[in-house]
Formats: sequence, C-alpha cells, structure tokens
Amino acid sequence: MDFVYPPEAERFRAGVRAWLDEHLTDEYRALGAEFGEDDWPVRLAWERQMGAGNWIGIDWPQAYGGREATLMESLVFAEEYVRAGGPQRVGTFGEGMLGPTLIHFGTDEQKRRFLPPILRGEQVWCQGFSEPGAGSDLAALSTKARLDGDQWVIDGQKVWTSQANLSEWIFVLARTDHEAPKHRGISYLLVPLDQPGIDIRLLRDMAGGEHFCEVFFDGATTAADLIVGKPGDGWQMAMATLGFERGTAFVAQLERYGAEFARVVDIARERGYAADPRVRDRLADLHIGLQLMRFGMYRTISSVLRSGRPGPEASINKLQWSQWHQSLSEFVTDLLGADAMLAHASGDLHEVGHSFLFARAHTIYAGSSQVQRNIVGERVLGLPKEPA
Repeated sequence: MDFVYPPEAERFRAGVRAWLDEHLTDEYRALGAEFGEDDWPVRLAWERQMGAGNWIGIDWPQAYGGREATLMESLVFAEEYVRAGGPQRVGTFGEGMLGPTLIHFGTDEQKRRFLPPILRGEQVWCQGFSEPGAGSDLAALSTKARLDGDQWVIDGQKVWTSQANLSEWIFVLARTDHEAPKHRGISYLLVPLDQPGIDIRLLRDMAGGEHFCEVFFDGATTAADLIVGKPGDGWQMAMATLGFERGTAFVAQLERYGAEFARVVDIARERGYAADPRVRDRLADLHIGLQLMRFGMYRTISSVLRSGRPGPEASINKLQWSQWHQSLSEFVTDLLGADAMLAHASGDLHEVGHSFLFARAHTIYAGSSQVQRNIVGERVLGLPKEPA
C-alpha cells in the first residue's frame, strides 16, 4: 500500500506545525500522559489554548463550530501533535466520543448546549459505562434510571471511570426498562457530576496512577431532555460512541507507539543486544505488528470515507494495539532485566516499569479482547452468535 497525502493535506500540515511551534511550550510538553490534580490547571490551560486556536474537533461540521477538516487533515493533525510532544489531552471523552455521538444522534438543543464548550476546551466529560458486574458484558449493567416528572433519577455504580474526579459531566448508560431484553432496555443519559446524589472515589492502579474512579449514584438527577436518542436506544448510542473511540482516535496512539518502539530499538543497541538473533527476531516481529496496525488504520480510514464513521472493523484495531503494546512492554522488560523493576528511576527505565504494569489493562478497558473477537466474528465475518 502506497499511502501518500495529497498536496492540500501537506499544506495543512505546515499550518499545524507553525501553530504548535508557537503555542506548545515546554511547560505543556512536560505534562506527559499521567493526569493529576496538581497539574490539572495547566492541562486545562492547554485545552483552552487549543480551543482558542480552533484545534479541537477540527473534523466537526462548521455548523457546530468545527473546521470541517477532511479525514486526511485530521490524520495530519494527529501525527504532528504527537511528533511535537503534545501532552495527553483532557478533553478526549468530550471531543472524541460524546461530541461525534451528539452530532449524529443528539437533538438540536443538545448540540447547541454541549458542543461549543467542548470546542472551547471549557467543559470536561468522562464516560460512565463499566460496572463491577458488567465489564465485558456491558449489556448486563444494573445502574437504573426512572423518569420522575421532568427529570431522570439515577441509582447505581460505575467503575474504572477515568478522570471522573476532574470532570464536570458524565455520559451514563442506565437501565430504564426492566421488562425489555437487556440490550433494548438501556438509555444514554447526560449527567452533571456536581450534585449531592453523586459520590466519586479514586482508585489507585498497580502502576501508581489515580486516574480511575468509582462513581456512585444515589438519587442523582438529570433533566428529562438530557437523553441521547429515545429511551431504550442506549445500546445503539453506546456502540456508536465506542466506534468513534476505537476508530479515528487510534491515529495519534499509533504515532506514540511508533516513537516508543524506536526508543526500544535504541535501548537494545545501547545495551549491546542488537546483534543477538533472538532480540532481532523479537524486534522484527514487533516491527511487523506495528506495520500491520498501520494498515489496519488505513482500513478504518477507508470505512470512514465510505460510511462517515468507523464500522465494526474498528474492533480489529483494538485487538491489535492492545496485544501489541503488551508484547512491546514485556520485551523491553526482558531487555532491561532487574533494572526494569526500579520504581523511582528516571527517564526510560521509569517509563518502562510504568508501561509494563499499565499495559496489563489494555486487553480489558475500552472493550475486552473477548468482546472484540465476538464483534469481529459476528459483525465482520458473519459467524453465528456466541451461545447465551
């Protein structure tokens, strides 16, 4: 496959580079990937800086405040952002998941209310899908919501809710019809987090991070019109949201993985292992995997060009990157030996230890590998559904 950007995309690239060179200062580059309350104000400042430059939601329609950038331009921006050392974004859930969902399925009032502050970097969202008893089997969720006059009343619990402690809003899947089949009795609600009926508790992961949270709903409320789609349409909305996450959001991640693989190659050379045939075989295997992921991304791009949004084929990307990055972290841990166990070392060694531990979750969050295989088997290959 010969993937060449058209001239107009390359002209767009020059504009992206110029803006990043001027605005992406060392203060922002130093933020890195790990969120924390201490650096949150600086992260918010960067998000608003991007909003002021109209670099959030660049592929959204102009009618909703976006640039209506082409898919190629969106890819160019993702590449240049990572290459320039841009920090992990705080608006990912709003820009990459909720925003596109509202553009496709939201009411005019929901679009007017929520899309502009997301584009300005002024409103931070989190995702309320997973539950203690409904992780891989999301449709088995038990959080419930009932319509009481002009508001929904919500009771239940969500878990692994990234940055809930730092967000203002959460999009929630809740069961609103207990008589319907489990996939049809779910609704998609938009809920403010700053209210008495919500309790947020931090969870520390084994890599030391505190970006995961538990969210408890005890009589929490949201307005009756803050439902996306109709009551019972939540499963369809959720699958669309996850499709956006697994599709175009993969582009920047692939760039980061390419840079990480290059650092691993450097480590092998620095430690004198580059000539070892066993090391070279594993590096070759990882390189091949990286290229296969790139071709998978092109497949997703083709799907978006045809239909306007990623199809079920995007689950192949999720399977590939989650397993590939686990393999990479295991390999570099083998290369470093006991040095990889240093918890407080600086530079690459610290990154390696953190990456190895955090990568254990890759095949679980954003849809487990088992779920992704079912999606590929049933919705891509047309195989019979797994027995209930």
